[in-house]
Amino acid sequence: MDLPDLPAIEVRPFLGARRQLRISFVTETYPPDVNGVAMTLQRIVEGLQSLGHDVWLVRPRPLGAPVPEGQDNESLVRGIPIPMYPELKLGLPAKRYLVRLWSRHRPDLVHVATEGPLGWSAIQAAKKLKIPITSDFRTNFHAYSAFYNLGFLKKAILGYMRKFHNTTQCTMVPTDELHQSLALLGFQRLVVVPRGIDTDLFDPAKRSLALRSSWGVGPKTTVLLSVGRIAAEKNLDLTVKAYQQIRDSGGDVRLVFVGDGPLREQIAKACPDAVFTGTQRGEALAAHYASGDVFLFPSVTETFGNVTLEAMASGLAVAAFDCAAARQLIRDAESGCLASLGDKRGFVAIAHRLAADPEFRSSLGRAARRVTLGQGWSKILKKTESVMLGVALQTT
Repeated sequence: MDLPDLPAIEVRPFLGARRQLRISFVTETYPPDVNGVAMTLQRIVEGLQSLGHDVWLVRPRPLGAPVPEGQDNESLVRGIPIPMYPELKLGLPAKRYLVRLWSRHRPDLVHVATEGPLGWSAIQAAKKLKIPITSDFRTNFHAYSAFYNLGFLKKAILGYMRKFHNTTQCTMVPTDELHQSLALLGFQRLVVVPRGIDTDLFDPAKRSLALRSSWGVGPKTTVLLSVGRIAAEKNLDLTVKAYQQIRDSGGDVRLVFVGDGPLREQIAKACPDAVFTGTQRGEALAAHYASGDVFLFPSVTETFGNVTLEAMASGLAVAAFDCAAARQLIRDAESGCLASLGDKRGFVAIAHRLAADPEFRSSLGRAARRVTLGQGWSKILKKTESVMLGVALQTT
C-alpha cells in the first residue's frame, strides 16, 4: 500500500543558533567497503559527529563480519550480496526492527543515503513514527541498467527512485546539472550540496618516482591514469582506445589502472601492456594519483564522480566528458579538458593533446589544484548540517 505524501516544505538553510541533532543515518554501503559513496558517507558521518551531533549508523553487516551484539553508534542489519556488485551488500527489509529501534531511541532526523530495500524500510518506519526524513541521490541506477542488459527496466527503476526520493522532505544532490535533470524527471524538493575533498591527503607533493619506476616508466613517460571500479558502466573501452591510439602513434605512454572490478580480466586481455595496481586506499591511493600525469575519465553515468575531484586535487590534467563533477568544476582548457557528451572522437583527441604537451597539462594540473582548495570538507559539512537542521526544525 502506498504511503501518504508528506506535506510540501520549503528547503532552506538553517540560520538560527546551532542545535545538536540526533540523526539516524541509513546506508547500504560504508567502509570497509571501497567506493566513492562509502568514503564520502564516512566523511559526512564523522564530520557531523565532530560538529556535536549524535549520529547513529544503520547499515548491513559487512561481508565476513561477525554478528555484533550492539556497537557504539551503530546497528548492523541483515543483507545479501548485490548481483552486479558481489563485494557489496544490499540491506534486507527491516521496517519492524527500525520502528522498534526508533521508538526506543527516537532520532530528530532520519537520513537515508542509499535507495535499496533497507532505505525504503527506513522511509516507511520514519513516516510511521512521524520523524523527518532527508535523502541523498548518489547513484544513477537507471543509467547503469543499459550496461548490464537491463535496459528494459530503466523506466521501472526510474519510477522507483522518483517515488523513493519524493517520499522524503529533501533530497541532496551534488551538482546543479543533476538538480536540473532530476527536476525535469519529476523529482521534488531537491537541494544542491557539493562533495568535498581532503587536499592534505590528495596533493601533488605525494608524487613518487619509486612508484613510477615500479610501473616500468621512465622520467619522460606520460602515465595515463584510470582510478575506480573496473566495470561496464565506467566506459573503459574508450580509455583503452585512447591509450592504444597514442601508443601506436609513437607516444611514450603507459596506462595504469587503479582499482578492481568484474571487467579487469577482460580489459587486461584487450590491453596486456597496461599496469593493474588493484585497490588502493589512503596515502597509497594519494601517491598513485600524484604519480600519474593525465587522468582519463570517460564515464557518463556518474552522479558526481569523486575520482575527478581527487585527480584534480592531485594536480593531474583531467580528460572527461562534460557532465557530473567535471562540468561543475572544470573550465575547458583552463583547469582540465572536456569533450561534448557522447563525442568519443573528441575525448580521444583530448587525450592525445594532453599526452603530447607536458607544458599544457602542467598548467591544467596547477589550475585544477587551485579549484579544489575551495572544496574543503568543512564548508560542505556546514551546508549538510544546515540543510538537516532546516528540515528537522521545520517539521517539529
